[in-house]
Amino acid sequence: MTRTPAAVSRRAFLGLGVGAVFLAACGGAGQNPGSGARRDGRRLNAFRMEIEPYVSEVPQRFALVLVTRDGAFAGGPGARIAFRPPGGGTTPQLPLRFHHEGLHPRGRGVYVIETSFPVAGNWSATVSITGHPDAELVFPVTATPQTPVIGEPGRPVRSPTVADPMGTDPLCTRTVRGEAAPCPLHTRSLDELVGAGRPVAVLFGTPARCQSRYCGPVLDQLLSVWDRYSPRLELVHVEIYRDLTSYDLVPATRTWLGETGEPFLFVMDGSGVVQARLSGAFATDEVTAAFDRVLGP
Repeated sequence: MTRTPAAVSRRAFLGLGVGAVFLAACGGAGQNPGSGARRDGRRLNAFRMEIEPYVSEVPQRFALVLVTRDGAFAGGPGARIAFRPPGGGTTPQLPLRFHHEGLHPRGRGVYVIETSFPVAGNWSATVSITGHPDAELVFPVTATPQTPVIGEPGRPVRSPTVADPMGTDPLCTRTVRGEAAPCPLHTRSLDELVGAGRPVAVLFGTPARCQSRYCGPVLDQLLSVWDRYSPRLELVHVEIYRDLTSYDLVPATRTWLGETGEPFLFVMDGSGVVQARLSGAFATDEVTAAFDRVLGP
């Protein structure tokens, strides 16, 4: 696939600074801290980490992170959010839930709310943070998402495996202490699994090329609960790029994600319908909750 400058900018953003790293690495849109950020050392920046908010009356996950002006993790204080649709008034403040399981060091976590977005366009929001001045967000809501959403069928396409890497090298970019440590989630292809009667979870992510410091660890979060769920759930990892240097997408990734960004975790029931999805940044307890939603207690 020929990469356009716009497409590359969604994923390839080396050297663009802390704000750009958070925005592009996980498909987010950020806020403008304004002149007050230069005068007030207590001010935190808020960055939207949910990759593709979409039009729906059904509540969906919306996630953001807090960082200091120099990019240090700042999660932990209580926070609330008020949304403003395009051309509309501000909603009442709603509480954000802070998730940090599996995310280290201290302060590294994600704030989440389930909410609906009834209209497409550029939305904004104010995040009220205990002990700090408010932070502002601006982000797009898409009318037609590129990725499968909850209630839609998954996409049973071929994905790279150990037996058939389909030109993907490395097949898995996971490392441990600087050494290649490919995960064991590349033995079966999505076209064999989706809709075949057994629940399936698929993670699209590239640990070695993550720049946000949030999207890289999600594969290890998945592996940390693999033994608990593998008897009842097929787990698959698909890399984003075909190699370590180009922006040539793995075909299955292009089919599932288009140009939206990564990582994405989709959990499907035995009929292949998406029942849960997480994107951008998520904690381990969100992963297990997504699995439990499909598998039951």
